[in-house]
Amino acid sequence: MDDTAYKAAVAQAFDRAAAHYDRLGVEFFTPMGRRLVERVAPRPGDRVLDVGCGRGAALFPAAALAGPEGSALGIDIAPAMIDEARREAERQGVTNVELRTMDGEHPELPPRSFDLITGSYSVIFLPDAPAALARYAALLRDGGRIGFTSPVFTDDTFPFLPPVFTDLIPRSLLSDLPPEWQPEALRRRFNSWLGHATDLRRTLEKAGFRDVEVADEPVELVAESGEAWVDWSHTQGMRLLWTHLSARESAQLRQRLITALDAMRDGEGPLTIDTPVRYVTATVRR
Repeated sequence: MDDTAYKAAVAQAFDRAAAHYDRLGVEFFTPMGRRLVERVAPRPGDRVLDVGCGRGAALFPAAALAGPEGSALGIDIAPAMIDEARREAERQGVTNVELRTMDGEHPELPPRSFDLITGSYSVIFLPDAPAALARYAALLRDGGRIGFTSPVFTDDTFPFLPPVFTDLIPRSLLSDLPPEWQPEALRRRFNSWLGHATDLRRTLEKAGFRDVEVADEPVELVAESGEAWVDWSHTQGMRLLWTHLSARESAQLRQRLITALDAMRDGEGPLTIDTPVRYVTATVRR
């Protein structure tokens, strides 16, 4: 699949999921985005760019800290996500946020026009993320900063999901995925520069950054039930797996996951899964 087709598929998947994205009784993207903003600490008056803003998990906390003297621009390749974020801005009465449909890999924005760039579970999915990082460096003012999140990639776990799912998703179900979405291909693509802190630092330094910090922290993924998690998984990246399963395979995997996840709950309490997240921050080298 070429880059254009890949981006079209991603935009289409998230357009369809936008109305339910980060809802359905599951918390993960919102606390992760909030924690990212805490780590990069926008200052009053900052101009912030949030890449792949989705419904605004990082965008709105960043805008709040930038304050009325600052601003936050959220961009996303999926128009429906931008529509949802715009409705959320109106609901909250936020006046220092702007939203645009835009390809985050090639943002058409003026150079040196931002103090801070954020991207929570978004930047890393661009077809050539390391090259995009260099473009982001050009968008930052002198001393500007970047912060983004990533899964913690290891060779022995299922890409993008908490480690507990490695044994819950039969590998036989992955055979119909496109070649570029097979676990081995994903590991080659992501682990090569995200798997080790030294590789991440080298990539960011090559892109024009310094003072690179890499910190791994767990984010509590909280779902009302196993069923709530499975329904929610249709609205985020795992949707790409569900759409390639037959009706029979989908039903079998659904029941398998619900049963296993409900068994992890404490009685009638919610399902709680500690999910490793990698936080990366850096300063432009000028």
